[in-house]
Amino acid sequence: MTNILDLIASDESSNAISDAIKDALYAKSSEKIDSLKPSISSNMFDEPEIEDETTVEPEEESQEDG
Repeated sequence: MTNILDLIASDESSNAISDAIKDALYAKSSEKIDSLKPSISSNMFDEPEIEDETTVEPEEESQEDG
């Protein structure tokens, strides 16, 4: 990644400077999102395991040989 200050100091075009800024922001936001994904997905999709004594276990079905 090109240093943004170097681009400004070398009088690069505004498009090149703008693209460098956008690339830097995209990279930082991507890193942040990637670091948060495991935490968010576990909070959203992991079901808490609740032990309840009133829960009735299903009985096994017997299979008859025909």
